[in-house]
Amino acid sequence: MPFPIIRLDYMQISIEKLSHAYGSVEVLNDINLTFEPGEIAVIIGPSGCGKSTLLRLMGGLEEPSKGAAYIAGQAPEGSLNPLTYIFQDFALLPWRTVAGNISLVLEDHKLSKQQSKAIIDDVLARTNLSEFHDALPHQLSGGMKQRVAIARALAVSPAFLLMDEPLSALDSQTRELLMDDLVALWSREAFSACYVTHNLAEAVRLGHKVIVLSRRPGKVREVVEISIPLNERRERAAELEEVQQQLWHMMREEALAADRELADV
Repeated sequence: MPFPIIRLDYMQISIEKLSHAYGSVEVLNDINLTFEPGEIAVIIGPSGCGKSTLLRLMGGLEEPSKGAAYIAGQAPEGSLNPLTYIFQDFALLPWRTVAGNISLVLEDHKLSKQQSKAIIDDVLARTNLSEFHDALPHQLSGGMKQRVAIARALAVSPAFLLMDEPLSALDSQTRELLMDDLVALWSREAFSACYVTHNLAEAVRLGHKVIVLSRRPGKVREVVEISIPLNERRERAAELEEVQQQLWHMMREEALAADRELADV
């Protein structure tokens, strides 16, 4: 498989000395990270360590108590929404078709009907959904609904995807298929993403680097680079298993401690 196209215009996100608290509860402490263009950075850590909070701070949905998240560089030409979310909840409108749900994110932009149709047809083809153009959400499986959510995110040509446990609501077989889909999408045209998950198998399958947070208040404990190309990882499962075990070794004691803390709340 040829190396994916990386757009010449790019956007980089940097986090500097970021801390955040809800009242007296400190969730994140002194986070310093840089997210490079064309890579998928995965964030893992014990329950309650602030993974999803960090994603919201990066996307501007909340303001940090201290420090900042900075955006540098330019979004790709034609990007309608530089920062775009994909959540665990598919958030599809039940009365709209697949195409109608995707068109929702285009309707506030000055696009002709022909332009919108071309974008919708393109993202449906890229996510293998073309034949479901007129289907309603209730006619789709969970995996298909998440494909629609991914297609909708791609429709605005984002510079950076913020992905909050997008596969956690799916069964294991569907999750495997969706991971293959994400790898195929990235292999055709590299995208930048920050991907939050509690699943270590997802982390090593999809991440160019894996950011390990400590238990609350979350701090960056380790950044693990994975040099195996994404499209070779299924065939190099033994190597990935070693990385996965390395990550679990880092997290195990803190995960147990975090569970005890949550049980005492």
